Amino acid sequence: MLILWAHALAALLFGALSLSQARVRGRRAFAAALAVTALWALAVAGIDPGAAILPVVEAARDTAWLLAMLLFVRGQARLGVGIGAVYAAVATIACAAAVLGVIEAMPAAAPAAEALQSVRALFRMLAAAGALVLVNHAQADARGRARIVALALALAWGGDLVAFGARYAGVVDIDTLEGVRGLAALAAALVIAVAGQRADDRRVAVSRTATVRSLSAVALAGYAGLVALGTSVAAAVGGEHVRLAQTGIVIGSTAALLTLLSTPWLRAWTKVKIAKHLFSHRYDYRIEWRRFTDTLGHPQAGPLATRIVKAIADLTDSPAGLLLVADGARLEPGSAWNWDEAPGDASALVAHLAQTGRIVDLDAVRGGGAAEEAALVPAWLLAREDAWAIVPLVHGGALAGAVVLARPPVDRAIDWEDLDLLRLAGTQAAGCLAEDRAHAALAESRRFDEFSRRFAFLIHDIKNVASQLALVARNAERHADNPQFRADMVATLKDSSDRMTTLIARLAPQEDARPAAVAPVDVAALVARLARARRAQHAVLVDGEDAVALAHPGRLEHAIGHLVQNAIEASPAGAPVRIAVTRDRGEIVVTISDDGPGMTAAFVRDELFRPFASTKAHGFGIGAFEARQLVAAMEGALTVTTQPGEGTRFRIALPAAPAMENAA
Repeated sequence: MLILWAHALAALLFGALSLSQARVRGRRAFAAALAVTALWALAVAGIDPGAAILPVVEAARDTAWLLAMLLFVRGQARLGVGIGAVYAAVATIACAAAVLGVIEAMPAAAPAAEALQSVRALFRMLAAAGALVLVNHAQADARGRARIVALALALAWGGDLVAFGARYAGVVDIDTLEGVRGLAALAAALVIAVAGQRADDRRVAVSRTATVRSLSAVALAGYAGLVALGTSVAAAVGGEHVRLAQTGIVIGSTAALLTLLSTPWLRAWTKVKIAKHLFSHRYDYRIEWRRFTDTLGHPQAGPLATRIVKAIADLTDSPAGLLLVADGARLEPGSAWNWDEAPGDASALVAHLAQTGRIVDLDAVRGGGAAEEAALVPAWLLAREDAWAIVPLVHGGALAGAVVLARPPVDRAIDWEDLDLLRLAGTQAAGCLAEDRAHAALAESRRFDEFSRRFAFLIHDIKNVASQLALVARNAERHADNPQFRADMVATLKDSSDRMTTLIARLAPQEDARPAAVAPVDVAALVARLARARRAQHAVLVDGEDAVALAHPGRLEHAIGHLVQNAIEASPAGAPVRIAVTRDRGEIVVTISDDGPGMTAAFVRDELFRPFASTKAHGFGIGAFEARQLVAAMEGALTVTTQPGEGTRFRIALPAAPAMENAA
C-alpha cells in the first residue's frame, strides 16, 4: 500500500507539473523530465517490482533530469570539460544499473540474482551520489524556482542513496526500498509544485520551521542509512569481533551526533546557511518578533533590564549582552546577560546615540571605517574582541540606554537586515524601559505622598493636643483650687499622653495597611470617657443611652475626638459642646453639636471634607477629612448639618452590634 499510494500520488503530481510546464517556452527539457518521472512513478505503482521494464524507466528518469540540468548549466555558462565528463559518467552508471536490472529479471540469471542485486545497488548508490554532486554544482548560480527544483532533486536522489545503501548493506528488502523512494519522490513533487506557484524571480515562501524540520528529517535519515551501512560492512569484514565493531560504530556515531547537535556554533552555522541559501531574508520577522515580545513579557525570566538585553541578543544569536544605563550625561554599565563586569562607562556616546539613533558597528570602528564614532567609543569596549555592536535605546528623543551585543558564534558582518531589526527592537525595548522607570518614579512619589499624608495628620493631632493642653493651662489659673477641676485636669493630661503615644505608633509604615478589625464597642462609655478627658479644657455634656456598635475602638475614639476638638475650638467660652448617643433603625448614632459660627453650604460641599481647607485662621483642615475616612473604613457614615450663625452638628452612624455579640 505504501508503494502504491506514494508512487501513484507522485505520478499524478509529476504529470500535472509536466502539462503545466510544457506550455512555457524554454522549459521543454524540464517538462520532459517531469513527464518521464511521472511514467517511472506510475510504472512502480502498477507493475511488479521484479519487472524488467522498471530499471529501464528508472534510467530514463535519471538521464532526463541529467540532461535538463546539463542544459541549465550550459545556459549559465558554467559548463566545463570536467563537468561534462561527470554528467556522462553518471548517466553511464545509471544505464549500467538498468542493464543489470534487466539481466536480473531474466529467468536464466536466477542463480546469480543475489550478486546482481548487490552490484546493482552499488551502481545505483554511485549514480545517486554523483547526481547529488551535480545538483550541488548546478544550484550554485541558481535563483528562484531553479534553486527549489535543485532541492527537490536532492530529496529524490538522496532517497535513492539512502534506500540503495540500506539495500546494499542487506538491512531492508525490496518492498521497503521502493517505499522509501516513493516517499522521497512524493516530497520532491510537492516541493516542485509549491515552487511552481511563485514567479521565477521570487523565492518560495516556505515556513522556516518546516524547512528546518524537513532538512533535519533528511539528515537523520541519512545518518541512519550511514550507520546501517557501516554496521553491514562491519558484519562482512569483522570476523569474530563483528559485534564489538558494530557496537563501537553505533556508540561512536551516536556520540558524534549528540556532540554536533549540542554545539552552539553548528546550530548557528546551520541557521545562517539555511537562511542564506533557501530564503530571501535572513530573519523570519514574525517568529523573531514573537520571541522578542515573549522574552520581554515574562517577569519570571528575571528583571526587566536583563530581559531587554537577552531579547535583543537572541535576535542575532549573540551569546551575551550588556545594558549601558543612561543617567543624564552619563552612560554606565548596568544589568548584564552572560557578560562579565565592564571596567568603565561610555558617557562620550550619549549625545551621539541620542541625536542619531545609529547602531554602532564595533568591527567597523576597529577597522577605521567609522572615524566619527572611533573617538567616542571607550577603549575598554574596543579592547574586547567579543564586543560586536552597540544598539541605542531611544525613547521620545531621549536616550534611555544602550545594549552592547557579543559576537555571534558564526562571525559575520552587520548588514541592513540586522540594522533594521535591531533598530526596531531597540525602540520597543526603550519604551518598555522608560515605562518601567515611570512606574518606579510613580511608586516613589506615592510613598512620599503617603509620608506627607501621615505627617500632615500627625501635625494636626499634635496641634489638637497642644490646644487642649493650652486651654487646661489657662483654666488652671482660675480653677486650680477646685478638686473636681484637678481631677478633670489629671484625666485630660492622661488623655493627652495616651494620644501622643498613639500618634507615635501611627508613624509605623504598616499602620494604615492593617485591616480595621471591628468588634462590639460600648459607644456610650467611650463618649463618656472622652468627655471627662476634655472637661478641663471645655464644658462637654453627654446625653445618651447604652448602645453597642460594631467598630474599631481606637479609630472610633480618634474620629469622635477630632470632631469634639473642632466643636470645642468653634464654641464660645460659655457654650458647652453636646454629645448624644442614640439608636436609629439598627444603627448607633453619635451626634456632636456646638453653638459656633457654623459653615456655609458651599464650604460644606466643596471644602469641609477636603484636606487643608479650614474656616479657622490657624487650622489645618484635616480633622473632618480624617474622621470621615475612619468612619467609612468601619462601614459607617459621617454627615453634617450646619447654618452660618446657628452652630454645627456632626452625625456618625455605625452598624449596631447583634444581640449575641453584645452579650458576649
